[in-house]
Amino acid sequence: MWYNSSNKNYRGIFMKYKTLLFDADGTLFDFKKGEAEAVKEAFLSVGIELDDTLVADYSAINDSLWKMLERGEIEKKVLLYKRFELFSDKHGFGVDAKQMASTYMNMLSQKNYLFEGAEELCKALCDKANMYIVTNGVEFIQKNRYKNSGLERYFKGLFISGAIGSEKPSREYFDYVAANVPNFSRESALIIGDSLSSDIKGGVNYGIDTCWYNPNGVSAPEDMPISRISQNYDDVYAFITAESEGA
Repeated sequence: MWYNSSNKNYRGIFMKYKTLLFDADGTLFDFKKGEAEAVKEAFLSVGIELDDTLVADYSAINDSLWKMLERGEIEKKVLLYKRFELFSDKHGFGVDAKQMASTYMNMLSQKNYLFEGAEELCKALCDKANMYIVTNGVEFIQKNRYKNSGLERYFKGLFISGAIGSEKPSREYFDYVAANVPNFSRESALIIGDSLSSDIKGGVNYGIDTCWYNPNGVSAPEDMPISRISQNYDDVYAFITAESEGA
């Protein structure tokens, strides 16, 4: 149940969190849907039709390379074409990996699918705290998707790793965010995201509270102090506004 702004008894000024840092893909945006469409369209442009099994294999390769990027084991400029090189070599497609990367990224920049309820959550929270998008990705892709999604009106800014020059979960990324958010305080900031390795790890290491958006109910790691685990947007909202039991 979203908060009704006509409720005069609401006391937003007593909210703990003044700054909300929302991850984009997997948290608000249905990246996997957009990724699947974009990679199919990119390969179809060179006469190769991918089924869902092949798309899933590409996605797994892509995910593994992004994890390497988070650990500092690969450069982003290499990642952007390497995923297609590995995928093409594995299945014998013989495509130009760098050209395919360019085609794919242009396709992906047009995919701005949101999860059901994502915009409603943002709308419900935007007048209660200062909200920012914090995302790992390519600058022009993320800017286009963000602008065309309709979410721009709810956020104060967008922090893209490709523009900053560092990735979540690095301290450098969070230092940049903190330096560019007015009146930033670790004590009153919260990061909301679906990735343990980038969003939650980054938040924990930086000393800010974390809300792990975990719609699939994955078991939480015992060695990571997560402030809140939420399986749906209702619980995210309840935690932020201190309305849920035990919040």
